[in-house]
Amino acid sequence: MANPRQFDLEDIVNRPGTYFNPQTEVLVVIDDSPDVDTEVFNLEDFEGADWVLISDESPIDETVRDELMQAFQVRHGAGAGALDAGDDLVDDDENEPPEADELDDE
Repeated sequence: MANPRQFDLEDIVNRPGTYFNPQTEVLVVIDDSPDVDTEVFNLEDFEGADWVLISDESPIDETVRDELMQAFQVRHGAGAGALDAGDDLVDDDENEPPEADELDDE
């Protein structure tokens, strides 16, 4: 059974969400809500696979992005709960608060 949280690049471009590639450390946000008037483009110059850079700036709130990444790390942190390429992911309760870290007395 395929992991419900792992996608190919070809699949994510059609599914809004926030995706992270652990090998390349690239975060991709897919948002299908913008509406750009196609009249600003000469469509004859663009092929189906071409992308147009709208801005060098990211429209994402960095604080919210960091909170999303931290929440994911808490749910799937290293150790027994870490994600492996072939593992299926099941969240018991996403609303449950994270457990406190235990400190070793040495």
